[in-house]
Amino acid sequence: MDMEAQRFLWEGAIPLQIHLHESEVTTLPSPPPALILAPRLGYLPLLASHLKPYFSTALPPGVDTIWFDYKGLPLKWYIPTGVLFDLLCAEPERPWNLTVHFRGYPGNILIPCEGEDSIKWNFINSLKEAAYIINGNCKNVMNMSQPDQVELWRSVLNGNLDSYRRVSSKLKLEAVGEMNSSSPRSRLSMGEVDVSGQVKPGRVPVRLYVWNVSEDFDDLEDAPPVDSWDKVSYINRPVEIQEGRCFTLHDAVKSLLPDYFVVKSLGTAESLTVVGDDEQRVSSEDASDDKKAEEEVETSSDDHVKASYEHEEPEIKLVRIQGIEPKLEIPFSWVANNLMHPEHFLHISVYLKVRQVNNTMS
Repeated sequence: MDMEAQRFLWEGAIPLQIHLHESEVTTLPSPPPALILAPRLGYLPLLASHLKPYFSTALPPGVDTIWFDYKGLPLKWYIPTGVLFDLLCAEPERPWNLTVHFRGYPGNILIPCEGEDSIKWNFINSLKEAAYIINGNCKNVMNMSQPDQVELWRSVLNGNLDSYRRVSSKLKLEAVGEMNSSSPRSRLSMGEVDVSGQVKPGRVPVRLYVWNVSEDFDDLEDAPPVDSWDKVSYINRPVEIQEGRCFTLHDAVKSLLPDYFVVKSLGTAESLTVVGDDEQRVSSEDASDDKKAEEEVETSSDDHVKASYEHEEPEIKLVRIQGIEPKLEIPFSWVANNLMHPEHFLHISVYLKVRQVNNTMS
């Protein structure tokens, strides 16, 4: 991985202007909005330590459970802040105007969040899943010492890249295309030669957020708003990379959306995990063994992605990763190496224009 690129990502931040919801204001005049520079790689509930003291004098009595909305849409706390921004702001809004709530948690839309602990375990479990995808097991993550776990999480909280690299290097999650000459069989991420001489394809952990739009638009500022999570498909699936073949970002996106694009087989087929609003669950417990991680990776639910309409091949209006809109012709290995999140997942936001035609049944 390019150190300069990685440092650039870790220093990335989004200017936020956060308003307290009017129903929770108990003082006159209303408190001014809070202005915060939020880390792209962070999570919105982690801003509670800044926001609660700031708005405390205006809050009504009661138990505090922080949550955020953007134009009335409750924001999912387990999605990194930068990914939410890339997905929900077709035309980047700076500062990003959000509303914070401390009451009335929408449990019918958002899964419970018990503060920093929930976010930490979400991160660790995602790291286990990524390790399983890359190495075929998550033993290195499972066997992390308690001090290393604490240091790894604190490095993400504080944006300390040097500390993160010191601990994460022990996990042996090497980047695509980086060969370790001293241990040629230590990795799968580029393609590992087994004892029979067969090349096993490498796998990249990907979380794809697909916003399906039927309206056409030329300028991003004319894009319709995402006003419901029902309009966003969440796809959790490894991308196969075959050694010796030019494999682009465009190829990767199409391989993740087989129900929209006809893709030639690139190797062993992978199961598809698509999680809807009521189905994604963030566990607060450790995975007991590799089997649990495998089940999480391999769970299939194709019905959520398949459209109930016949349609022409859709148009990819926008692909955004870490705030960048890379050309679709860029090698996917470069994207995987340089735009990965700390939990070793590549988060990709895609705007997909689908022209749907009613499917007439005889």
